Amino acid sequence: MEQTSNLPSKLSKPAMRAFTGAGYVKIEQFAELTEKEVLELHGVGPTAIVLLRQALADKGLSFRK
Repeated sequence: MEQTSNLPSKLSKPAMRAFTGAGYVKIEQFAELTEKEVLELHGVGPTAIVLLRQALADKGLSFRK
């Protein structure tokens, strides 16, 4: 079953692999996670957090506090 991702296209390949490997393919899923939890995924760095934060804000969402 193919899932369509709506994650920012500017994310690095390691970050995209980390997210898809963990089952995160929709930006809305990140509203259930803290920034710290996302950063714990191997291949995810500060740039990915900035991109995700902006993508969440564009949808009126944010990381869990």
